[in-house]
Amino acid sequence: MTNNPLSNAPGANADAPPPVLLPYQQAWIADDSQLKVSEKSRRTGLTWAESADNVLIAAAAKPAGGQNVYYIGYNQDMAIEYVEACALWARVFNRAASAVEEGLWEDDNDDKNIKTYTIRFPESGHRIVALSSRPANLRGKQGVVVIDEAAFHEKLGELLKAALALLIWGGKVRVISTHNGDKNPFNLLINDIRAGRRKGSVQRITFKEAVGQGLYERVCMRLGRDWTQAAQDAWVKEVYDFYGEAAAEELDAIPAEGSGNWLPRALVEDRTRKGIPVLRLKMDDAFKQWPSAMREAEIRDWCELHLKTLLMDLPDDLWLAFGEDFARRADLTVIAPLLIGKDLVRRTPFVVELANVPFEQQRQILHYILDRVPRLQGGAMDATGNGAYLAEVTAQAYGGHRIEEVMLSESWYRENMPPLKAAFEDGMLEIPADSYLVDDMRTVQTINGVAKVPNNTRKDGRHGDFAIALALAWYASRKDPAPIEYTPIPSLKSRWDQVEGDLGDIDDLPTTEVGAW
Repeated sequence: MTNNPLSNAPGANADAPPPVLLPYQQAWIADDSQLKVSEKSRRTGLTWAESADNVLIAAAAKPAGGQNVYYIGYNQDMAIEYVEACALWARVFNRAASAVEEGLWEDDNDDKNIKTYTIRFPESGHRIVALSSRPANLRGKQGVVVIDEAAFHEKLGELLKAALALLIWGGKVRVISTHNGDKNPFNLLINDIRAGRRKGSVQRITFKEAVGQGLYERVCMRLGRDWTQAAQDAWVKEVYDFYGEAAAEELDAIPAEGSGNWLPRALVEDRTRKGIPVLRLKMDDAFKQWPSAMREAEIRDWCELHLKTLLMDLPDDLWLAFGEDFARRADLTVIAPLLIGKDLVRRTPFVVELANVPFEQQRQILHYILDRVPRLQGGAMDATGNGAYLAEVTAQAYGGHRIEEVMLSESWYRENMPPLKAAFEDGMLEIPADSYLVDDMRTVQTINGVAKVPNNTRKDGRHGDFAIALALAWYASRKDPAPIEYTPIPSLKSRWDQVEGDLGDIDDLPTTEVGAW
């Protein structure tokens, strides 16, 4: 073989045959916990490794830790595949074993028609029993219970309860599975162990980790092919393409979120970065009755205090796009800028949330930002309902070629939400580490095959506003900026000068508290 990754491992003898079990398979067998769980990718050979361990356990005498082994798969094909692997290992280990015996499950009236496959070890007196489906209960049994592809058993909760009872008398339970949703009892068991609510161990192996430890090299050995890095890369890509959107759960061991949630929380949180500011401004109802000059002065001071430094820190050589989701009273207006890095990763330099801010002052804040952006590529603004005004005056001020007035609709979501999801999955997006914003992303649900924010408002008053603003920003960031030819006229003003005009000195204006609400 070419460039054998196992023979190139540190300390490996290049002339020696590769180990029978891959490192992650060895680690699984080496863990002797009474209860151990594996969350794994599909087709990583963990059941094959478990069958090797089971043969050694069943063939051992009782003083040496020998016990009966009960394997529970969710269909007959799994049971046959498992027991054939056990028979193979028995021959390899030179352990005396009977031929595979077919029978029926004897002790449970509800499951009396379940076919069983048994291998007996006469020297130890123990046996391996593989079941084509799970019995409703394992009372009266003692030994090692292996529940394979556990997340896909119809009554896994009841099965786990019966199996875990064996631990009281020294039995052992091995639970192996790919994920089948975050609310599945399999995932809840994992969370309980990790949280310390239940004793046990959890091992995790993803498809890429298995490949990195030699899985594809094993495939090549079995098929008589030469291993090359290019062939391995192509094989991995083919597998991921085959699973498509299900790859995160089937291959990356990330449980899919329940209730139609679009993005797993773990994925969203992985794209957050600490230190990115989120500016929140909430005005009371009386503010809209202030004289125009006083409102403008108050908001100008807020912009100078909170936004100016952030805008000055923007790099002069990077394009910036933005998205804006509009609200006037019940929900929030969210302005989400995205800097397009030289590596093409879109990063939010800051986020602005406005609550109960009058129309004109929303325009004032947005235009304060856009007037001072060094390189504005463009923006996409929510133009549905009352948002049409702000989108229209912004397009008039900065050009319809740069500012798109978006009428949010199911067809827009259908076309433009998949690229945003791909950005999260591919690591092409960074957002603030802020629990409110993460929750906003988690409100997106797949409804009738389309990812969008449901109409119902959450109890905390938010309505997934950041998710919509970010989708608009990502959409704007993917559009080509339109070049403009012009001849600049001399100006004494810089982009840091007051744009609205000198309002004079206004003392003793009421102040507005800024912060989270």
